[in-house]
Amino acid sequence: MSEIAGFILTGGASSRMGTDKARLLLQGQTFVARITQALTGVAAPLSIVSARHSDAQAGLPVVADIHTGCGALGGLHAALTWARTPWIVVVSCDLPFVTGELFTYLAALRDEQSEAVAPLQADGRQQPLCALYARQPCLRAATRLLEIGDYRPRSLLQTVRTRWVEPVEWQPLHNSQLFFCNVNDPDDYAHALAQAESRDEG
Repeated sequence: MSEIAGFILTGGASSRMGTDKARLLLQGQTFVARITQALTGVAAPLSIVSARHSDAQAGLPVVADIHTGCGALGGLHAALTWARTPWIVVVSCDLPFVTGELFTYLAALRDEQSEAVAPLQADGRQQPLCALYARQPCLRAATRLLEIGDYRPRSLLQTVRTRWVEPVEWQPLHNSQLFFCNVNDPDDYAHALAQAESRDEG
């Protein structure tokens, strides 16, 4: 049995996109299918986290949000609750350029002192939705944050002992410049399509 379970968060409203982001296609695959492929070999089992059972795809089961209306932290809490592994890896469905190499690298950085492993983006922003979490301490912390109404996933990383992964560490990985390209609206999607086409031609 793997030490890491994988969860893809698809519960967002996709209001800026105007259609379900999880089912958008890139190079002939949905975003969820691409992320599933990247997680395979690093995490098992894999699941989708959503309040909507209709979000099932790529042969993955859907686990339900326990606290609805709490944004991505609610999804993180659900993943931590449903998992039966010491660690989980959580990925937002709007990050279609993540890779297996990235997840393998992040997983290798876990140690006895760490309760989470999370990248810092090139712009310095903390990235809580492409990160690994130790189940027990992070579940306790997420529960406390939900109780006080703090629904920011970054607050979870700031509450537990996080191993921050600096850009200089992950940037040598292949296609790292695309890892954290969020696809939130039609312009982002057009950019992602162009990036994918450019990468194919290269």
